[in-house]
Amino acid sequence: MKLIKFILVGFVFGIVLTKSEAVSWYRIYEMFQFQSFHMYGIIMVAVVTGIIGIQIIKKYHLKDYSGTPICIPDKEHSTARYLLGGLIFGLGWALVGSCPGPIFILIGAGFSSVILVLLGALIGTFLYGVLKDKLPH
Repeated sequence: MKLIKFILVGFVFGIVLTKSEAVSWYRIYEMFQFQSFHMYGIIMVAVVTGIIGIQIIKKYHLKDYSGTPICIPDKEHSTARYLLGGLIFGLGWALVGSCPGPIFILIGAGFSSVILVLLGALIGTFLYGVLKDKLPH
């Protein structure tokens, strides 16, 4: 029962992404074709919200739900890993028409073909775990 608030936040997240059409393949297609500002606007709002949230966590030394202080280490300066990771992420997003966030939302909405996307994401995560020592970090 302690985790019910996280389940509720997940439902709200799913509703917001669905209502904003962020899970729409067509909206994602428009974004990659540079035909619409819609998805770029959603992404910019998410980035700004994240920046504000991280600054609040750092300023007030907030703790997680178990009482452990949240420690966010600074990022290492490395170009290769960000380019490689961004390229793989972007290609997967463009190929599938969905980023990892809405996978469960789309499955819950009845798009059973997205189960293949989920399997691909799980396989990709497993492969990263196997190959992470050989990748640029």
